[in-house]
Amino acid sequence: MQLYNDKPIPKYPLTPDATVGNTMFRINRNDSVINYKLSDFLVPHRKDYYFLVLVRKGDSRHWIDMTPYTLKPDTFYFTVPHQVHLKEETKPLSGVSLSFTKEFLATDNEGLLKELPVIKNPHNGHELSLSAPDLLFIEDILDKVYTEYHTKSTWQHAMLLSYTKILLVYLSRLYVEQFSESTIEPGQVVLKNYLAKIEEHYTKVHEVSEYAALLNLSAGHLSEVVKEQTGKPAIAHIHERLILEAKRLLFHTEYAVKEIAYHLGFEDASYFARFFKRITGNTPAYFRENFREMYH
Repeated sequence: MQLYNDKPIPKYPLTPDATVGNTMFRINRNDSVINYKLSDFLVPHRKDYYFLVLVRKGDSRHWIDMTPYTLKPDTFYFTVPHQVHLKEETKPLSGVSLSFTKEFLATDNEGLLKELPVIKNPHNGHELSLSAPDLLFIEDILDKVYTEYHTKSTWQHAMLLSYTKILLVYLSRLYVEQFSESTIEPGQVVLKNYLAKIEEHYTKVHEVSEYAALLNLSAGHLSEVVKEQTGKPAIAHIHERLILEAKRLLFHTEYAVKEIAYHLGFEDASYFARFFKRITGNTPAYFRENFREMYH
């Protein structure tokens, strides 16, 4: 089984529902129907929007970044725009999918939604286990969202935003419980801003001092705060983001190591190769060959 192709990783926008016309938000109920074509499989891609799915029944297999998942019933799945998707196989699935764009999140004047753990996804998670009470609560909220979405009423956007906020806050509680006790908390403003700047500039900016300047902080203060909040040096977060993207490109594309290095802001491909090996213990070429082979 081949898990890559020789083209850049495409990014797909949200397709509006023709019957509703909402360009920022969409909800679908899936009832054991398969709508994918053969050409959809084994093609890595990114979604240029947030994609959440409550799976009630189904056990198809797919990948997020370099991790394979077999869907589990009564489980919640979520992805954020920078993650790489790949469908390996699909089977009939029952559940509810919810999609929304960054522009939809931006309509939250309080700014809470974009700061929630399930949206920022600092651990690159994808799967949340649900207890029976969790399942009842989430199903109820999704039913309300679905009804509102298909009802052309006054202040519909405000209602959709409110229901989505309740859902995402609830999911963020589960995220904190299931991924890490050190998940980013609302009061950690400096760390949040630092990680957001890394996500925005990591292909061009590689130094803590440069990020400190972007945040109007001293490099020493930024380093101290990040180390206190995460237990890791500030530079480690920059390196981790670079390595994650390098792995995605090595695994899912046929770009030469030199091309990947330049894409990530390294002018010297040999320096990039040494950097990659220092962080991961493997050369880029070894990672590409051996990690692909593991999943053939």
